[in-house]
Amino acid sequence: MGFQADLIEAGNGRHEHEIKVWRNLKLAAGKILIPGVVSHATDLVERPELVVDRMITLAEIVGQENVVAGADCGLGSRVDPQIAWAKLRALRDGAAIASKKLWN
Repeated sequence: MGFQADLIEAGNGRHEHEIKVWRNLKLAAGKILIPGVVSHATDLVERPELVVDRMITLAEIVGQENVVAGADCGLGSRVDPQIAWAKLRALRDGAAIASKKLWN
C-alpha cells in the first residue's frame, strides 16, 4: 500500500467552508489531507496567521498527524510569480507556526 493523500481546496473563499464535511466523515486509515491554505483565486497574499488558523481548524477535525499544508491548484499559472513566491513563503511560515502549536 502506497502513500495516500487527498488534496483539497481550502484557501479559496468559494471552497474554504467545505472542510466542515470532515466533521461528519471518517478519514480512511493511512490517508492524509493536504489542504490548500493559500489560494490561486486572489492576488492578495495570505498572512501566515491565516495559514495557521486554516491548518489548526482542519487538524482539530481529522487529527494533526493527518494534515500537511499545501497550495490550492494552479497557483503558479494563475498569479504573478512574485505573488506566488510570497504566498509560498506565507505557507511555509504559517505551517512552521502551526507545527509548533500542534506538536509542542
